[in-house]
Amino acid sequence: MAQLNTKIKLYAEANGVANIDFRSDVMLQDDGDGVVYIKEWNLDIAEPTDEQLASYETAGNTEEANSTVIATRKNLYGTWESQLEEIYDDGIDSWKARIQQIKTDNPKG
Repeated sequence: MAQLNTKIKLYAEANGVANIDFRSDVMLQDDGDGVVYIKEWNLDIAEPTDEQLASYETAGNTEEANSTVIATRKNLYGTWESQLEEIYDDGIDSWKARIQQIKTDNPKG
């Protein structure tokens, strides 16, 4: 199940808002029962209904899964310094093959 903040980001992007600060624009709250809800809405677009947010469930799941894949890939790629050293030492084709294998092993959804 996609996180509420992910669905809110997708809703906002679809309505022309590129960035959200979850400390001032939209504040979420969990009262300890595991249910997260919108406590305060300070954007210039209408606050979404539960039905509108639910419509972003699939897209939210995809976005969250892809974020995990991207983080994994970045970790496996190594720093840009180490990648440059690899290209210098082993050649660009070796580097390209390693990067492609990382992408193959960690596909986006």
